Amino acid sequence: MDNTSQIKKENRLVKWLLIGVCAVFLAVMLVLPLIYIIYTSLAAGFQKFFSEITDPYTIKAMKLTIIATVWALAVNTIFGLCAAWCLTRFEFKGKKVISALIDLPLTISPVIAGLVFLLTYGRQSILYPLLDRLGVSIIFAVPGVVLATIFVTFPYIAREVIPVLNSLGTDEEEAAALMGMKGFTIFRKITFPHIRFAFLFGIVLCSARAMGEFGAVSVLSGHLKGLTNTLPLHVEMLYQGYDFTGAFAVSSLLILMAIVILILRNIFEKKDV
Repeated sequence: MDNTSQIKKENRLVKWLLIGVCAVFLAVMLVLPLIYIIYTSLAAGFQKFFSEITDPYTIKAMKLTIIATVWALAVNTIFGLCAAWCLTRFEFKGKKVISALIDLPLTISPVIAGLVFLLTYGRQSILYPLLDRLGVSIIFAVPGVVLATIFVTFPYIAREVIPVLNSLGTDEEEAAALMGMKGFTIFRKITFPHIRFAFLFGIVLCSARAMGEFGAVSVLSGHLKGLTNTLPLHVEMLYQGYDFTGAFAVSSLLILMAIVILILRNIFEKKDV
């Protein structure tokens, strides 16, 4: 009995110690910075805050951020599901190479990725004459921003779905196929219900990463105000111009967008339970 009481006492001590460590870490790394952002953005008054977030350049930056995020989600959803299915349901040479390449954006600097695309599609590229004849502008244009956003975010959905498909196995899918179900029907009715939470979490990660991307987009955008500036780039320009209130006000928009995404994820999860 004494040993049991001692163990319970030690467990409670460990529990509260871990809770304290987590609370301190979150306070220092998350809560305090968020409070400071809100305080600074409202320091000059709500009217100043409202004028900053409704500024035409801010609105244009927000629209471009949403466009790039939507494109990244659309492309990476298709790629992520196809890549996950390919790597978990088929055996072929080069499978490990493809798996390693999917992780590439997670291991290299986004700035380097931007420079690679700059060399690939810029004026010095062998592709430039063809792009010029077709009237396609990638560098210092919206397609470059979208391309950079897609590149830095394409591992997220695939990497969330692949482990779930691996653990799921193929027994249910094979049984459904033997009963005469077609491929897409098997995926919709058998496979997808098992991977929907991983898929949803991948979408959340992809969206958050797309909205906050700076490095690769900065290289390819050219920082053209009102044309190729996303919200993170607009925040930097305001900060570099010593407009701290404006920079933090626009930053609060990014925070609000991230919170909305998290709320939507929780709503969808609740409905699926």
